[in-house]
Amino acid sequence: MARLQQTLSNISEETGVDNGRVGIVAGAIEYPNQPALVGRSALRTGSDHVRAFVADPIYEIVAGHEPNLLVDRYAGEQFEESAVERTREMSEWADALVIGPGLVDADGDAVSRAIETVDVPTVVDALAIEPALEADLSNAVLTPSDKEVDPIEDAYGSLEAFSEETGAVVTLTGNVDEIVADGERTSNETGTSALTVAGTGDTMAGITASLLGQGMDRSDAAELGAWILGKSGELATAEYGPGVLATDVIDRIPDTIR
Repeated sequence: MARLQQTLSNISEETGVDNGRVGIVAGAIEYPNQPALVGRSALRTGSDHVRAFVADPIYEIVAGHEPNLLVDRYAGEQFEESAVERTREMSEWADALVIGPGLVDADGDAVSRAIETVDVPTVVDALAIEPALEADLSNAVLTPSDKEVDPIEDAYGSLEAFSEETGAVVTLTGNVDEIVADGERTSNETGTSALTVAGTGDTMAGITASLLGQGMDRSDAAELGAWILGKSGELATAEYGPGVLATDVIDRIPDTIR
């Protein structure tokens, strides 16, 4: 971790460098705020540009919620096959992608195909995790909560076996975040119980994608992403106590990086 913390110091001190672009496929009518949470997290972690690709009915909500976010739309209420090619096109613009937060009722085959068609590191979160198991995950970081991990363990027996067989990296979020890469599991040392608040999973996805977009490899991005989230949560909890919100955590990310 000392090596990765030095990387953090370099991120905060460098000027005139390209800090990457992140694309986001997220949100639905039931969860219109997830794209903004993911996007703000990536921006606070240092990404230069973040673009959300969302369903048409929530386009104006997302665009109005976070003015620093670029927003595009696809037709219809759910992510379907017709949106796959647009996702691939966005991946040509981006250095890293996030797919899954709040992506209710998405077509599973379309999600799997979208992951297959992109060539950039991809954070697979929440509702995209189960359909993603049909895709090539050798360039992916999965960020399941302890309530979302069952499909992986049912299919592979353990996260260690899954990471060895697929090449994926996993950040398992819970009371103690755990990172699984190359068949090995490590525990994150930062965080508080307040990080169970809604939206912190989206925050983790955005932080991790930002680090990937800045050129970090997947296992390092997963490890450092969990550390940043935990430390930012500690800072926010010290100020707000048990009433801390995900947005409070997000806005402490720059303090953590400094």
